[in-house]
Amino acid sequence: MEFYRAHVLVCGGFPCVAAGCRAVRGEIERSVKEHGLEREVRIVETGCLGPCDLGPIVVVYPEGTVYSRVSVDDVSEIVGEHLMKGRPVRRLEYTERLPSVSQADHKRPDYFGIQERIVLENVGLIDPDSIEEYIARDGYLGAGMALTSMSPDEVISAIKASGLRGRGGAAFPTGVKLGFTARVEADQKYIICNADEGEPGTFKDRLILEGDPHKVIEGMIILGYSVGATMGYIYIRGEYYLSIERIERAIAEARRYGLLGHDLFGSGFSFDIEVKKGAGAYVCGEETALIESMEGKRGEPRQKPPYPGTCGLWGKPTVVNNVETIANVPPIVRNGADWFRQFGTPTSPGTKVYTLTGDVNNKGLIEVPMGITLREVIYGVGGGIPGGRRFKMAQTGGTAGGCLSETHLDIPMDYESLQETGSALGSGALLIIDDSHCVVDIACALLRFFEHESCGQCTPCREGTRRLHDIFRKTRELAATEKDLKLARELAGVMQASSLCALGQSVAVPLFTIMDHYADEIEAHLEGRCPAGVCRPNPANADESAYETLQAGNGIR
Repeated sequence: MEFYRAHVLVCGGFPCVAAGCRAVRGEIERSVKEHGLEREVRIVETGCLGPCDLGPIVVVYPEGTVYSRVSVDDVSEIVGEHLMKGRPVRRLEYTERLPSVSQADHKRPDYFGIQERIVLENVGLIDPDSIEEYIARDGYLGAGMALTSMSPDEVISAIKASGLRGRGGAAFPTGVKLGFTARVEADQKYIICNADEGEPGTFKDRLILEGDPHKVIEGMIILGYSVGATMGYIYIRGEYYLSIERIERAIAEARRYGLLGHDLFGSGFSFDIEVKKGAGAYVCGEETALIESMEGKRGEPRQKPPYPGTCGLWGKPTVVNNVETIANVPPIVRNGADWFRQFGTPTSPGTKVYTLTGDVNNKGLIEVPMGITLREVIYGVGGGIPGGRRFKMAQTGGTAGGCLSETHLDIPMDYESLQETGSALGSGALLIIDDSHCVVDIACALLRFFEHESCGQCTPCREGTRRLHDIFRKTRELAATEKDLKLARELAGVMQASSLCALGQSVAVPLFTIMDHYADEIEAHLEGRCPAGVCRPNPANADESAYETLQAGNGIR
């Protein structure tokens, strides 16, 4: 075993990769070797550390010194001063402290202190390409416990008792879903990890896969055992090239270690996993459209019932869960349902992973307890609104999520409380918008997205999204009437009641919350004025939107 006096962690999440972390890492390796420190200093590329817009991020342990926006030109100073002489480079330091490996100081009132890490417990702390480092953090212990000392029914009972609900948007009780499939007799069953993640502003599942791929594999093994499935598939967006690379390497490593394949842990249970790449269709985030795509057909939703739990992939019983849901399973089995219920609220236990983006100082990947208020997220974890501007709106759960106003800042972020406001936790995107933006411009951009992504299979969605976009584009041009907005509300209600899948059904969620919470601002547009000064008659480019500019980069530079 080799011992090092210092570990240098280079954030390898996709925002830092895009910002040039690979070049920084290469220069650190070169400089460390040049100074003769290669036997004293270990350099590791980790998953996302959290503050995505501050990359490339470099952390030096054991001190836990965090450097942000590190360039290749900064490396010689970090190596020469910090690694050689033990003097941190103050001008590059990030003021917040990252969580320690022990998490003993997790109650601090800052970006990391407010967070509780269950899903992200290893992300940013281990080398995601090292199965040894995952095992050293109790990796595969939960799978070993389940397969050697628990019956399938006991595993399902533990997950039911934990209160875990689907983290992909639908919030269906995970244990109940497993129970449906477990009861069905079949010669073959499947587990599908939904890593399609097409919701704008959402990239949490991507960063979980990049930062801790073995946890997803372990979770799928446990789920497979609980329902009697011997094969699992990870359906992942083709654009997620780094996630694909890391999960495929992790699968290969797990096979080499005997953690995938035949007779796992000597239990007689066999399970394997394959990766299936999607082609970028938003509608394929819907579980039956995803299954159609996996079968080589056009990605369109199926009529339900039957549901995938009894008739899914190739007509066989199939459990479909998203990445975050699956990543909660190993800690629950390892630590118990009562432990999991210590976090969150009695009716919404556990934590929620968000991608915090938009008009907020600290953007990035966060994990907080269920029930935390929106105010705590924005002004505690997020560090407030840039430039001292006023908060205007938060959209929860991506483009299909509801929009919350200033009056909702102290509402708990849990399933029940948000449902009362007409919103939902959704996919985990949390977009913060300041008072420089116009709600009509925002609505127009949302509706343009839905129109573009409708698969066209059912008439309410195909025609409704186009008509709604037309109405709000007209409103943005200060040419709409009360009659137009009445039609929009009626049409959205019809879509919600009659569309085949969640894409068409969910259009009403952001639209109704905007129309209800910002009625005065919309009314002003009917009078020919935009309070935010964004909308104007006959704009030069009617399809461009200031809100779309904010949304396009997910708030990450």
